[in-house]
Amino acid sequence: MAVAPDRKIIVVTRATRLEELIARLHTREQARFYIQHLGADFRDYEVEHERYHDARRVVVDALRGTWRHQLVDRAYLPNFIFGPHEVVVALGQDGLVANTLKYLDGQPLIGVNPDPERFDGVLLPFRPTDLAAILPGVARDQRQLRTVTMARAALSDGQVLYAVNDLFIGPRSHTSLRYEISVSGDWEAQSSSGLIVSTGLGSTGWLKSIVTGSAAIASGLRGSGPPETYQPMTWDAGRLVFAVREPFPSRTTETTIVCGVVTKFETLKIRSLTPENGVIFSDGIEADYLAFNSGTLAEISVADRQGHLVS
Repeated sequence: MAVAPDRKIIVVTRATRLEELIARLHTREQARFYIQHLGADFRDYEVEHERYHDARRVVVDALRGTWRHQLVDRAYLPNFIFGPHEVVVALGQDGLVANTLKYLDGQPLIGVNPDPERFDGVLLPFRPTDLAAILPGVARDQRQLRTVTMARAALSDGQVLYAVNDLFIGPRSHTSLRYEISVSGDWEAQSSSGLIVSTGLGSTGWLKSIVTGSAAIASGLRGSGPPETYQPMTWDAGRLVFAVREPFPSRTTETTIVCGVVTKFETLKIRSLTPENGVIFSDGIEADYLAFNSGTLAEISVADRQGHLVS
């Protein structure tokens, strides 16, 4: 076999549901008892686990002896440093692609679907058996890449967090966050259950549910016809969309700035007025968060860096 280009391959994996259960309950039999006691099918957990590890073996076999490679569990992504010339492979559901992409800075990412019968894989166009044929072209920068716009949250203390799908700014639990919000220089005091700031990729997910639900409620209360069909943005849209969840009007809080667009030339500013339990996290990963408490200023913008998905 011809010698491959000297680029290291980083394979990002994740624990299966079975492995997570065993980590919590200590043994497979305890996990089996727990799941069956709840009336669920434990065999489904086992099949998913077996298929994932079969796919992982196929991926590793495609790399062994030809490519320098390293396996990294998703749990270590926040502290893992990717080299500028590495190629990244995400083996898992669509969420793993988003979780990985936000830690990259231009490196190409290949989404591999370990179980096509189980996962739709919008971000997983390849199967494990495709990898050997794909890698040489990716390593030589000869494969087509799909650009993904990312969001950036920068705090006044210097901390930064990126998002591929969306940013959540709000309370840690089911309470309200007090804050001031500014777009285009206008400031407004608000109280809500938080804000969602969505990218084009994320506009098919959490933002869609917020817009769809809000439109349906408003339409139902007015007694009018069905709401307009929601149209998500393209993945490379050079803008973000924000939506305030459940804003509450009062003598001291307003509800004028409840949604809007943030372009490449604008910044959404939010200053926390909540003493504790304010957080900012991205792409549904609550464990990797920034504290957002009284006095902290967050500036949300379209990120300079972009994601690059191999297609």
